This record gives sequence, structure tokens and C-alpha cells, in this order.
Amino acid sequence: MTELGPVAWPPAPVKTERLVLRESEARDRVAFIELFASSEVRTYLGGPRPRDELERAVPEVPGRRPGLFVIDLGGAMIGTITLDRRGAERPGHVRPDAEEAELGYMFLPEAWGHGYAAEACAAALDWFADALPGEPVVLCTQIANDRSMRLAAKLGFTEVQRFEEWGAEQWFGVWSSVTQPG
Repeated sequence: MTELGPVAWPPAPVKTERLVLRESEARDRVAFIELFASSEVRTYLGGPRPRDELERAVPEVPGRRPGLFVIDLGGAMIGTITLDRRGAERPGHVRPDAEEAELGYMFLPEAWGHGYAAEACAAALDWFADALPGEPVVLCTQIANDRSMRLAAKLGFTEVQRFEEWGAEQWFGVWSSVTQPG
């Protein structure tokens, strides 16, 4: 999504018990390169990109765009969360205009297994529900990605359909602040 509709960007940093969701800064460049060069992180996302290519391509201040939060733990970037508009040409939609916001996330492997993804994604969804009340958020992940499947369930996403895309079976779900427990 190049636009989140009428939402001003960047928002004020979103703070959780342990994390801060904030706009990217120049100090995050190394972590951005790590995310995209990591074979572990990119297992279900098309594979790693060559580090030398990333060193040339990643701007001084990477990821500075509407819909992208850097996940900060103690002053260091450990991942990203994106809320982008899902392309109308892709399978999987819950609205006739195909303009759903889609939640995406990537975390550095050393941040896995500590509950940071659930904490950060829940905070991003809460922020989104306040910014655009009643708007659905969709999530698409490979069935083979056990961690992502567990996170989708923990966050309250409900399965809408499954389909084949990128050579693998995909799980497609929806979340809405309207259907979440108060």
C-alpha cells in the first residue's frame, strides 16, 4: 500500500511492554540487509537476496514509507511489520474492491521464540483498529510455515480460504477489530 487512506504517516511510536514500533532510521540499514539476506528469514518469502546486491540497493534510510514499522528492542531493530494494500491481481480477498490491508512481518532469527512477533503484531493491529475502525486486515502465509500459522491463530485471524500461489499452498485469513473480544 502506498497509502493507508486518511492516516497520517508516520504515527507516533507505538510502545508495548518490551518493544517500540517506529519509523525506520539510518541505524536500521544493517538489520534491513540482514533480514533480506537471511536464508532462515526468507525461507517462505522467495529465498534470500544476495548480500552484495542489497549493500548496493538498500538506501541510507531503508523502509521509510507509509505502512512500515520497525520493531525496536532496547534501541536495536529486530524486525519489521508492514500494513500494505493487498494487490487486486493476487488471489485472496474479503472485500469487493480488493483493498484490504495486509499484515506482513519479518524478524531476525535471534528474535524468534520470545513472543516478540505476537506482541508487535498485536500492537500494530490495535493501532490499525484505532486509525481505521472496522477495516479488515488480511494475512497470507504458506501452510508449511508453522510459526506463521500459529501466530495467525494467536492474533485472532480466521481462515477464509486456501489456494496455490508462488508454487505452494497458501493460508489466507482475516482479522477485524469488530470481531475481536473486547
